[in-house]
Amino acid sequence: MLRVLANRTYRHLFLAQVIALIGTGLATVALGLLAYDLAGADAGAVLGTALAIKMIAYVGVAPVAAAFAERLPRRTMLVGLDLVRAAVAVLLPFVTEVWQVYVLIFALQSASAAFTPTFQATIPDVLPDEKDYTQALSLSRLAYDLESVVSPILAAALLTVIGFHSLFAGTVVGFLASAALVVSVLLPSPIPTERRGICDRTTRGLRIYLATPRLRGLLALNFAVAAASAMVIVNTVVLVQAQFGLGQSATALALAAFGGGSMIAALL
Repeated sequence: MLRVLANRTYRHLFLAQVIALIGTGLATVALGLLAYDLAGADAGAVLGTALAIKMIAYVGVAPVAAAFAERLPRRTMLVGLDLVRAAVAVLLPFVTEVWQVYVLIFALQSASAAFTPTFQATIPDVLPDEKDYTQALSLSRLAYDLESVVSPILAAALLTVIGFHSLFAGTVVGFLASAALVVSVLLPSPIPTERRGICDRTTRGLRIYLATPRLRGLLALNFAVAAASAMVIVNTVVLVQAQFGLGQSATALALAAFGGGSMIAALL
């Protein structure tokens, strides 16, 4: 699996993904603590709304971004989106009202929703061999799983010496480092494909997904998993700090335990 890291371009892109994921993970912990700081026991409602906004951004922006990814310079697009995410993360520690959280989350997640399909569309051009591409997908999945454990543990350690607002600085550093790594490589031009209209390309993935019975079943399975994950994201900070009276580090460790459980379940 690690053989694909010998490719310098992919290695830099993979490191950019890992660093950005860790930064995003720190922001997830910090956002939960920020919601509790602003709303107290009502933090679950705040986080639930923020999660709904995230999903709206992904459903609305990601297909459009995927359609435009074939036409726009990908390196410029990826770097620009990383800089947008870093700029939004800079503002999060200064939030004083709940509505400000919602606005910034929509901006941050819209940029992330555009970044993800653009990044994914770049990998097969960097690694045209099918075996290498499959290994790259496996590495990417591993990075997502490890982040769910590493980021909360890192956040718990940092919270022993800094306030939760400072965790957003780690998010900013993660996005800036990701942008720097993308700038450091030359990305190949997209492989020419059949020309389709923007509307057709925007909806094509969804149409294929819904037309394939196995993928429809996978959609239902993912929905069930997402429902359980949403409960953890929304309610952990309230349960740990309001119900059990524990501190911020305990919240981060609880999230790490959930991430570890997810990895164990995947292995079993």
